Amino acid sequence: MVQKEEATKSSEEAKPRLAETAMVIASTAAPAPSWFTPKRLLVIFCLINLINYVDRGTIASNGVNGSRTTCTDSGICTAGTGIQGEFHLNNFQDGVLSSAFMVGLLMASPIFASLAKSVSPFRLIGVGLSVWTFAIVGCACSLGFWSITIFRMLVGVGEASFISLAAPFIDDNAPAAQKTAWLAIFYMCIPSGYALGYVYGGVVGSHTNWRYAFVGEAILMLPFAILGFVMKPLQLKGFFHPESKKALTAVETAVVEVQGTDTYGISNGKDASYLMKKDVRNSTLQKSSKLKVASNIKNEISRFLNDMKVLLVDKVYVVNVLGYIAYNFVIGAYSYWGPKAGYNIYHMNDADTIFGGITIMSGILGTLAGGFLLDYMTNTISNAFKLLSAVTLIGGAFCFGAFCFKNMYVFLALFAIGELLVFATQGPVNYICLHCVKPSMRPLSMAISTVSIHLFGDVPSAPLVGVLQDAINNWRKTALILTAVFFPSALIWFMGIFLHSVDRFNEESEHQITTKTDRSSTTPLLGGKKMETTESVAEP
Repeated sequence: MVQKEEATKSSEEAKPRLAETAMVIASTAAPAPSWFTPKRLLVIFCLINLINYVDRGTIASNGVNGSRTTCTDSGICTAGTGIQGEFHLNNFQDGVLSSAFMVGLLMASPIFASLAKSVSPFRLIGVGLSVWTFAIVGCACSLGFWSITIFRMLVGVGEASFISLAAPFIDDNAPAAQKTAWLAIFYMCIPSGYALGYVYGGVVGSHTNWRYAFVGEAILMLPFAILGFVMKPLQLKGFFHPESKKALTAVETAVVEVQGTDTYGISNGKDASYLMKKDVRNSTLQKSSKLKVASNIKNEISRFLNDMKVLLVDKVYVVNVLGYIAYNFVIGAYSYWGPKAGYNIYHMNDADTIFGGITIMSGILGTLAGGFLLDYMTNTISNAFKLLSAVTLIGGAFCFGAFCFKNMYVFLALFAIGELLVFATQGPVNYICLHCVKPSMRPLSMAISTVSIHLFGDVPSAPLVGVLQDAINNWRKTALILTAVFFPSALIWFMGIFLHSVDRFNEESEHQITTKTDRSSTTPLLGGKKMETTESVAEP
């Protein structure tokens, strides 16, 4: 009896110490990075995005992609160059290489977005960049068509995590009045990365060997892949911080230990009984481990399907993505067929250089202008739809008018203005994707948007335009029909203005710990709300 009273007293004394331990653990669960700032985060993510698109430009460059072996009627053959020449690829196989990464990107994007709810999003980026680096090294070491095709698919898998999760991190840490501008700076890396890739691939492929171009990309990306694992993980709004989960687990374990002391820590001859119960419990846990794994997988699939249902019934999100698909249908076909159309219509000698130069300059300036303009208008979903419909309509009209003129210089002037306007959509369209859903849904929102615009936009547009050109055999008419798709895109986005829209950036979700978060003061990069976590864990 005395022993029981002493055990009870010891247990009561342990509880305050347990609460104190819980507070210490929780207060250090999600420490703020010591040197990171939001601007440094933006710079690092821009560099990663730049390297991603440098790779796309590199494999499309003549220096790396190369040409087939050609033979004259007299039997004189010219050796092929680059990937196509070394692996003896036909044009179809060569075309597969340029789009193989899409397979991995489209399959992996929803998976990474769904995993972000149970795994640290920042660590997922580290995993993705590691896969990307490994795949790029594989491209450099590939032995033939199938090996390099598989590695190009893995490149897409690695890129998927970054594409899905980078924009939510930027949106979290950008100043409230400059969110679209920061997104625009991030997406500006797309045209500039393509441009650098063309130059980089051409120089390396022409002076050394195409394989070294991939080695250089892997070296550039490796430090960022390592950073994703060695740096303290950043907190993403709408999710439990993974370190907080560890803290809670540690506290729960401590509670079990204290309770175990209450029950079995008394030296009264019950040690054998305790050990027997412990062995039975361990055996039961082992048997149920497989069931637990299967249950977790089932829960992940169920949660993904429920989130997808939420996205598909969200009118604002659906309208935004439909307009984006139509827009990307044109942009994708422009990037593939533009130089060929320009050469045939206006007899441009340097169609690749001219179209590339216009796209790069218009893409950079237009993307930045669109972001800053929406912030100047006040970044709301309604204003974003207004800007999207206006610039797409006017920009599409300029591009359409450009192809109506026979003079090449008039065409170039009007087309440059048109592309400047249509590229202003990048910041606003992604702003809507991020703010029309609750914080915990943003990774999936970005992933499904990316999958949709590629699967229904630029991937089918190039072959469909080719079929159209084969049917009518007139590049001017083909270009005009293609450009006219801008107008349905503008109309769809115009409809979005009249939809009831709510900015859900501050909406709480089932995964959040904190409450009453103010949008202007949200600084997840710099530590988040640790006091609420501390209090919730320390409660008896």
